[in-house]
Amino acid sequence: MSKRIWALLAATVVSLIYGLSFTIAKDVMPKYVMPFGFIVLRVSGATVLFWLISFFGPKEKIRSADIPRIIAAAFFGVALNMLTFFKGLSYTSPILGAVIMVTTPMIVLILSAFIMKERMKSRKIIGILLGLVGTGFLILYGKPLGNASHATLGNLLVFINAVSYGFYLILVKKLMDHYHAFTFVKWIYTIGLIMVLPFGWNECAAIQWAHLPTAILWEIGFVVVFTTFFTYLFNLVSMRELKPTTVAVFIYLQPLFAALFAIGLGKDSLTGVKIISAGLIFGGVFLVTHKKS
Repeated sequence: MSKRIWALLAATVVSLIYGLSFTIAKDVMPKYVMPFGFIVLRVSGATVLFWLISFFGPKEKIRSADIPRIIAAAFFGVALNMLTFFKGLSYTSPILGAVIMVTTPMIVLILSAFIMKERMKSRKIIGILLGLVGTGFLILYGKPLGNASHATLGNLLVFINAVSYGFYLILVKKLMDHYHAFTFVKWIYTIGLIMVLPFGWNECAAIQWAHLPTAILWEIGFVVVFTTFFTYLFNLVSMRELKPTTVAVFIYLQPLFAALFAIGLGKDSLTGVKIISAGLIFGGVFLVTHKKS
């Protein structure tokens, strides 16, 4: 298979893992672990794993000129990204948060046009809009919005999360041009851990490990190893071959996989609207990822 096919597969696996994680993380938070404490667990566990795997990569030295970019990537891709998302969801409803999150591809497209001078092809714009419509239907259909405390602030924080992730994708793309992924990702997470510790240390220290059910321990392990470590690793693999706008559009697949997972567990049912939504999402992803020969 070509490198592009491997990159598209990696991006799809990332969306699949995130889709599963919505259900899994809800089992853990906030009953057993508070949100910011969970972030510290995620980042610290992934940091250890990235340092261990870095020994198998090439021995490259970070240029001093790239240190500010790595610090910025840690801020936008780890600290601000995770903190605003979890805090935002605690204020607004998950449905509203999910709707705002899928604006990320549009944000990345705009940022790429201004920062990376990437041409905004009409095919990509149509694909992103198709995915946006499909995801909106999938998330909103049949679910009441309900009342949420401090919804405006929560929505703003989730939107900041989406913008932050957009900046991260663009910053990392520049680093990928000069280094192997293992060289800089360990530093991104190490710096990110330092940034999130002041916010989540107390919540992390309050975890009653002795009273956690075995199933919850496995779910925490899944979030640390798969949702954090492997997703960032696979994202970097896909970023090497794909443009940031292409990687971002795979966010649309997350609610689709989440719905399929819920249906598989008997917690949801397949309807005509969901089938149409799935068609729109896959159509949008195809338009954005398809490369003319």
